[in-house]
This record gives sequence, C-alpha cells and structure tokens, in this order.
Amino acid sequence: MTGAESVIDVRSRIGDSELEVFPLALGGNVFGWTADEDHSFDVLDAFSAAGGNLIDTADGYSHWVSGNGGGESETIIGRWTAARGNRDDIVIATKVSTHPEFPGLSADNVRAAADASLRRLQTDRIDLYYAHFDDASVPLAETIGALSELVDTGKVRYIALSNYAPERVDEWFRVTAENGLRRAVALQPHYNLVERGFEGGLLERAERENLAVFPYFSLAKGFLAGKYRDDAVAADESPRAGAAREYLDERGRRVLAALDAVAVAHDASVASVSLAWLRQQRTVVAPIASARTVEQLPDLVASAALELSADELAALSTASTA
Repeated sequence: MTGAESVIDVRSRIGDSELEVFPLALGGNVFGWTADEDHSFDVLDAFSAAGGNLIDTADGYSHWVSGNGGGESETIIGRWTAARGNRDDIVIATKVSTHPEFPGLSADNVRAAADASLRRLQTDRIDLYYAHFDDASVPLAETIGALSELVDTGKVRYIALSNYAPERVDEWFRVTAENGLRRAVALQPHYNLVERGFEGGLLERAERENLAVFPYFSLAKGFLAGKYRDDAVAADESPRAGAAREYLDERGRRVLAALDAVAVAHDASVASVSLAWLRQQRTVVAPIASARTVEQLPDLVASAALELSADELAALSTASTA
C-alpha cells in the first residue's frame, strides 16, 4: 500500500460541517491494545498513504486492558501526528464519557476530559467530538452547553452523538434549538449487514437532522470479513471467534453465501464487499473499521472504491433480513 496506484482520492462531507473525509474511518480502538505503538504507526502510515484521513478513537480506549488506564489510543495517535507533521491533513474524532478519570457528561467533566484529550493528542483542537454514551443523570442542556462552549473556544470544531436512542436524539435537537446551541453533525451507531436496528428510528433522525453516520462494529466482530465460518469457528477458541459465533446461524450462513457471490463477481474480498454495502446505505458517510496490522488494511481501504450495483445491494439486504 505504498505505491501511488493504491491512493484513493475520494472525500465526503460530514453533514453541515466543513470536514471532508475519506469514505472509510480507521478505528483507533486497537491502538495500545492489540496493536503496540510500532504496529499502530505502521497502520496509520499505510492508511494515510492510501488516501485515508479520518481516525476514530475515544478517551476511554483502552482502559479495559490490564495495565492500561485509558487514553492509550489518543496518546499513540498524538505521537504519530507529531512525528509525521501531518496534523492538518488528518481529521481526528474522539469521544467523552468513558475514561475512568472522566466518566459521564457533566459540564465540568466534558471540559476536563476535552483538555486531557487535547494533551494526549498533542493538538489544539478536536475535529469531531462525540458524546460517547448517553448520560441520563445530566440534563441535556448542560451537556450540549458544555460541548457548544468547546466549539466557541476553538477546542472542538464539531460535535456529535454516539449510542443515543431515537427519542433522546429528538430531545437533543429540541434542547439545541431552544437554547441556541451548536448543532451536532454526526451520529455513530452500531450498524452493519447483520445488525440493522439503525434502519428504524435512528435512520429517520439522521435524515431529518442531516447527520453523517459513522457505523461501528462494521464487520460484526469479524464475522462479515468471512473468516469465521463453521469449520473455522469450531476450531478457534479465541474470544473474537466466540463473539462472531453468535452470527453463525441460518441467517448468517445465508449472508455469507450472498457476500461470497458478490465478492467473486468483483474479484474482491468479503470484508471489502461488507463495508461497501454499508457505505452505500442512506446517510452513511464512512464505516469504521480497525486494523491491527498493515496486512489487514488493504481489504478495508479497497471498500472505499468498490461500487455495488442496485441488484447486489438488494441481494445482500434480502439475505440479511431475519
């Protein structure tokens, strides 16, 4: 992925913002977890060389790992942009509410967490700042007010929501309008070919509010990469195989068969086809996908230029209908 022929020069706008991004977001959850700093730098270099510019992380990544305290991913990304001198070429999306030292979405916490993220990222602004998980204990006016203040001061360029129910999205925008606060421009839901709950109320809100959608778990914990089939799952006792096993039912096998057929037609990988289907869904600007190694990256990046026909999209959608 180092040759000029591998560069995909495509950009899509995030909602009403001025941000233009590559149609695949690189997930930073593995940085400092399953990818050490050297491997993370290699992946980031390869992603950037291929035309990628959107990196998605969170302040809590990866506090769940023994020996980690949270912020490891942001720290690696900050060191990488500083080492490469490319901060102005990169769009950094991070999130607030899950760092052990900065839990929740109170105004004081949002301000403190943002400052901590800025220090770890070695930057003066966060391009896209998500409320990571809804915090019903805090009035939305307080949370949105604090996020809007960060935009006003230049520490954040745009704000966004992740893991919010449709009714809470409604309330978020009602409070925003009533108080003259900064509007969110993006939404990050759990969405992929075998997890299609987004296509109800959340999709309606995304369309109505012009929210750019960035789905996470885009490959369904690896299942939609085609790696975990009956024989492979039976022989693999890893946690990842166990997580993928939940999809390996009649419907899952039907989805894999449909993916195989489209992949053969395009001489593409199953992972590329899965991500291309997701990218071509309404309101989706870029799926989020992670790579632990450079070798995992080409199939992910290839999805950004893979255009599926209407018939292929329909066949995949039908196969995944429960």
